[in-house]
Amino acid sequence: MESLNNNIVIRLGDITDLETIIANNVEMTLETENKKLSQSTIRNGVEEVLNHSDQGWYYLSEIDGKNAGQLRITREWSDWRNGYFWWIQSVFVQKDYRQKAVYSFLHKHVLERAKKIGAVGLRLYVDNQNKNIRKIYEH
Repeated sequence: MESLNNNIVIRLGDITDLETIIANNVEMTLETENKKLSQSTIRNGVEEVLNHSDQGWYYLSEIDGKNAGQLRITREWSDWRNGYFWWIQSVFVQKDYRQKAVYSFLHKHVLERAKKIGAVGLRLYVDNQNKNIRKIYEH
């Protein structure tokens, strides 16, 4: 667990975070793609990630002990660089915590971890249709 300032804590997600991650994913999908996905599909997908780190892992952010957001890391092997790229996916920040640097702290944490572990680079997945989030990431 890492405290990045007095209020924001970034930590690795685990199986006890299952319901929080599912809720975040449901909300994210509604906001970004206007889709309502099957709860059982999301549950099974999140459980797979939480139980098998080769599928990726989640970092969660908390402010004063409350869920503020999350992102998921997946890895892609690069034969050219003989190492893994880390893909940042499933980014979600709770509405009450937007514009409070939650994503910036999550990103900084991922960057530090990737450097420490020896990832060859970071990549951020962004849907081209989501112009609002692209502006936020560019900022």
